[in-house]
Amino acid sequence: MATGAQVSVAEYLSTAYRPDRDYVDGEVVERNAGEYDHSRLQMAISGWFYLRRKQLGIHVVPEQRLRVAPQRFRIPDVTVILGPEPTEQVLTTPPFICVEILSRDDRMSDMQERIDDLLGFGVAHLWLIDPRRRRAWHCRAEGLLEVTELRTESSAIAMALAELFE
Repeated sequence: MATGAQVSVAEYLSTAYRPDRDYVDGEVVERNAGEYDHSRLQMAISGWFYLRRKQLGIHVVPEQRLRVAPQRFRIPDVTVILGPEPTEQVLTTPPFICVEILSRDDRMSDMQERIDDLLGFGVAHLWLIDPRRRRAWHCRAEGLLEVTELRTESSAIAMALAELFE
């Protein structure tokens, strides 16, 4: 949900929001967060990546701000960066993986705009997970592909959906 008032990028970046919020074309946009099933799944995914970070050569962070366009900032639930540790506080380089976890109040039209922003930014792998229905999709420019395993093309990363919900 947008705040309605126009805010500059500088003001957005210098203001602390709890929880943090996206920024879309001058408006601060609330993110649906705070439900147990969402938080639990976010922790499980972050933990899965964190335990394998050295083996995979990655860095994993929850709720990392990404500048996807000059007037757009998105905050995926989980972000995975391949290679060296980033030095910038707000990422301006596309991460390797972004994970979005649906909350009860998420609308698909809003989620599709987030997906479009992240894919347009150049995120290599974007996964959307519905914790209540225990379903997941690999998001691509041509559409959503339902999957039972979250994986990269090289299969270097393969996370069984069932494992996340144990």
